[in-house]
Amino acid sequence: MTDSQTSAADRLLEAALAHVPFDGWSGATLAAAAAETGIDPALAKALYPRAGLDLALAYHRQGDRKMQEALATRDLSTLKFREKVALALRLRLEQADREAVRRAATLLALPQNAPEAARAVWNTADTVWNTLGDTSEDGNWYSKRAILSAVHSATVLFWLGDTSEGSAETWAFLDRRIENVMQFEQTKARIKASPVLNPVLGLPFRLLESLKKPQAPGPMPGSWR
Repeated sequence: MTDSQTSAADRLLEAALAHVPFDGWSGATLAAAAAETGIDPALAKALYPRAGLDLALAYHRQGDRKMQEALATRDLSTLKFREKVALALRLRLEQADREAVRRAATLLALPQNAPEAARAVWNTADTVWNTLGDTSEDGNWYSKRAILSAVHSATVLFWLGDTSEGSAETWAFLDRRIENVMQFEQTKARIKASPVLNPVLGLPFRLLESLKKPQAPGPMPGSWR
């Protein structure tokens, strides 16, 4: 998109947020945003051809960018890696509008939108790992993003129903999920190091490690940098 188109897309998204609590991520919301910003409805439709779905996905991508910007302002040098991951997901939720996320989750839960939902969540996990400097080249590239996608999805669902002050219960839930992941990684390491367990139980891990991460941007979620 040109700079002017990008600006128009951003203005439409910003205006749409005020209408989402009433009309959801929908064609009505896009039309209201176009009227409010004075942008030609034809241009609005060209920028967001699937109306509410494309608006919701744009909002999701905006959340990823804001997370990156927030991480860039933090001193991460004293944090353990698990703490960096937890901080990234927490920062992403802290800048999000709960009702906008709730409406997006409802829309993306529809069967016809499942591929877009999976791609959006995977790209969030990909953004976290790339921002934190992930250098994995083998199957760990996939497993890290798959596991973090599950952690992120579960945390978002918990957050949507969390009424605790400052979302304290959500952050505790997130810490527990990451602790579960660490326990899995420790178990995997013990299996790989065991001459008794590795020949059989270690087979899935050896197969996973034989994979290679994508070597160029393509139609699959994630990217190589």
